[in-house]
Amino acid sequence: MASSISIKSISPYSKYLRRNRNYCLSASAALRGAINFPVKCSSSSSLSCERSCRFGIVRASCTEEVVDDHEFDNVERKVLRVGIICGGPSAERGISLNSARSVLDNLQGDDLHVSCYYIDSNLNAFAISTAQVYSNTPADFDFKLESLAQGFRSLSDFTEHLASSVDIVFPVIHCRFGEDGGIQELLERSNIPFVGTGSTQCQKAFDKYDASMELDRQGFVTVPNFLIQGNETDESGLSKWFEKNLLDIKSGKVVVKPTRAGSSIGVSVAYGVSDSLTKANGVISEGIDDKVLIEIFLEGGSEFTAIVLDVGSGFNCQPVVFLPTEVELQSHGTVDVSEKDAIFNYRRKYLPTRQVAYHTPPRFSMDVISRIREGASLLFQRLGLRDFARIDGWVLPPSTKASTSAGNKFGRTDSGTVIFTDINLISGMEQTSFLFQQASKVGFSHSNILRTIIQHACLRFPDLLSHNIISCPSRRRSKSSSLTEEFIKQHKKVYVIFGGDTSERQVSLMSGTNVWLNLRASDDLEVTPCLLAPAMSYTDFSDSAKQEVDEKFKTVWTLPYSLLLRHTTEEVLDACLEAIEPNRAALTSHLRNQVMDDLTRGLRNHSWFNGFDISDELPKKFSLEQWVKLAKESQATVFIAVHGGIGEDGTLQSLLDAEGVPYTGPGAMASKTCMDKVATSLALQHLTDFGVLTINKDVKKKEDLLKMSISDLWLDLKSKLHCDTLCVKPARDGCSTGVARLCCEGDLAFYVNVLQDCLPRIPPNSLSKAHGMIEMPNPPPELLIFEPFVETDDIVVASKSRNENAHNLLWKGDSRWVEFTVGVVGKRGSMRSLTPSVTVKESGGILSLEEKFQGGTGINLTPPPPSIMSSAALERCKKRIELIANTLQLEGFSRIDAFVHADTGEVLIIEVNTVPGMTPSTVLIHQALSEQPPLYPQQFFRTLLDLASERSM
Repeated sequence: MASSISIKSISPYSKYLRRNRNYCLSASAALRGAINFPVKCSSSSSLSCERSCRFGIVRASCTEEVVDDHEFDNVERKVLRVGIICGGPSAERGISLNSARSVLDNLQGDDLHVSCYYIDSNLNAFAISTAQVYSNTPADFDFKLESLAQGFRSLSDFTEHLASSVDIVFPVIHCRFGEDGGIQELLERSNIPFVGTGSTQCQKAFDKYDASMELDRQGFVTVPNFLIQGNETDESGLSKWFEKNLLDIKSGKVVVKPTRAGSSIGVSVAYGVSDSLTKANGVISEGIDDKVLIEIFLEGGSEFTAIVLDVGSGFNCQPVVFLPTEVELQSHGTVDVSEKDAIFNYRRKYLPTRQVAYHTPPRFSMDVISRIREGASLLFQRLGLRDFARIDGWVLPPSTKASTSAGNKFGRTDSGTVIFTDINLISGMEQTSFLFQQASKVGFSHSNILRTIIQHACLRFPDLLSHNIISCPSRRRSKSSSLTEEFIKQHKKVYVIFGGDTSERQVSLMSGTNVWLNLRASDDLEVTPCLLAPAMSYTDFSDSAKQEVDEKFKTVWTLPYSLLLRHTTEEVLDACLEAIEPNRAALTSHLRNQVMDDLTRGLRNHSWFNGFDISDELPKKFSLEQWVKLAKESQATVFIAVHGGIGEDGTLQSLLDAEGVPYTGPGAMASKTCMDKVATSLALQHLTDFGVLTINKDVKKKEDLLKMSISDLWLDLKSKLHCDTLCVKPARDGCSTGVARLCCEGDLAFYVNVLQDCLPRIPPNSLSKAHGMIEMPNPPPELLIFEPFVETDDIVVASKSRNENAHNLLWKGDSRWVEFTVGVVGKRGSMRSLTPSVTVKESGGILSLEEKFQGGTGINLTPPPPSIMSSAALERCKKRIELIANTLQLEGFSRIDAFVHADTGEVLIIEVNTVPGMTPSTVLIHQALSEQPPLYPQQFFRTLLDLASERSM
């Protein structure tokens, strides 16, 4: 059971109980040494020019109290204690964990102390370590609460602890208890300062029905809707509503959505009254919500979302709306029937998929963009929102019914009608979320926008005046010395390359983004993100010409800050092409200056704001060969985050070796060996006596598979491999791509047909054994490996086990084999094993790409619990892992996947990944944090970079 905390004394907090919460003060003048940071601006705008100057100290006042900034000049500045609260009871709990990781990564600094707290699905509160925030999934997270977290006996005890331990709370709970006013009301009752909107305003804005009624009262165009509550099934009333809105009662298209479940959960399309009621009752019966809204489907509309930031002082709310983002739903290839009415649902919002693209600024007319910004600002003020929010809506063409019936309500323009539909009080804060996408477009880095939001919230609390933090922490170094040429020369250049054209390219983008963000926190590094983009289709070339194509025809784009913050590599590439189109570039620059002028009018009154820190730059395109030469000329170190393809088969490493450019990870020969699973087995087969085993394999050419009889092939494979269940995988591709479990002749036939038809993926549960989506290599593999499927006993994570010794794990352990994954780090010949992780599958027999890399799915337990493996067996396993790494001549870092015998520590090798996943919650992060002392992401990636810089060429 988790240990229990009961805080009895709150003397340090007694001063807050005497505070008048309605006082408003400007922040004190703490940052006298702010430096110039030039941002491109129009000479015709004095405000634009002012943006490139140091923000002066301006005295601000309000009707309640006037405070001179100079009054606090000699006050000792205190470290601001920020409490991040994540989790919550909703289905967006996993996204909340991702947001908390991102906020934590970007709130590092000597002027801040961050504590982390977690609310579970039953509203139990826990104090957690910052290391625990990097757990992969809610299930993984909840499991670790039992041993690592400190639980509170009640929410009252929790708020007592907060009152004495933090100065201000930053809630990052999405949906229920986070955006519905729950956590806010809890904090308000104890007079605990927090970021964001108050409880009463949250309750009104979060409920979609209440918000719609309020928008209608405020004179905004709204979407016609019908409310269903609990068991009150008003079929007659719904039929009349259909008829009133000229919808066919049998087939009229509508959207069914919970009123209090966020912007994505439980949303679906329905046809007619009967289907609408069925889906509404489904939302209610599943416990998502007991109030369901049915809205007309907005045909022909374009969806948008806009971030709003309050830059005012005290009661002077001064909301500024950033450049809105247009959300474009797309289809590629064959469209499934279920996708023809696609909506921006949970999967499209939070997982990398080519089914959606974002355009910032939107491709709307200027009058529509202006109306969106004006309307979102008005909504922010009239609904009493605070600090920041995200407001979603639609733009409808002038010809639509909703547009023609809008009358004189706010939202009408000559080019269409703007309708606001969702108000998000705690916007997602993942690394590539809308908050950071739009903020970076107008000059804010991740850290700068988060610190600006926190500092603005502090203005409401007079006792926090002496806790000034720096809005641009990356420039703290310049307070004591100017940026001399010598200082600039000391910057080490780093190129982080990611992307490529394999099925793992989206994971590569996530890895590269995470590495880039963590490395750029180092003051002595100049880090440039680089997208490896394919130049043309492989189908135009023979196999022998593919490597030459890779070297001569592939392109690399060096990216400005804002263009990297996308969900897919295709979207990044499209954004690059869009950015260099002259008309589009001119429009973006014009709108950017408009927003920055609006921001400057408010932020110049706050002495704590240290300026914008992201300049307006354009992407640059190079051939792969040119880019390698550029890296050499710049004396840069290359951090390779390209999964599969040329990133792991030795091609990229050979090109860098030829020019003497240092890079992360193993060398060309080791990479080539490890990419080829057959070559890996051959290189390790002599280690059997040392407890390192390899799996029998049978290699087949794709062209032979397509010619052979499926029956004969199935019998031949079973006979050669002495098994009834097979595992098939490409001989030279990434760790999850094209890997499938074949249990019968029909599974083999299906897989061969996928190869023949060059399908990009195998849909979930297409084979006899349940499985998730299986991404296939692009181009299709020429060689495939068949091997026995190694049976392991399922490890089940019980939600609440009474057996404390089992640590909530249920494991029969009949076969004694478990699946491990472990990172190795170091120099060639002296690689060291990190603490292994035991892999827990959530579905099927093989982990999907999402289960391995995407926060919110998949479970890795680090270290393996003693109930599964003893410490002695674990140490024997680690020694064998190090033997494997050094035999393969690995260096820098890699990840080894293997089956391990729980008693003997023998290792049955699966594969070696020389460019493993480096996403925010990947297993390598867990293992680095298990080191003593723990290596946090910034330290860990810096260690890998330093190993690359020191490598011998």
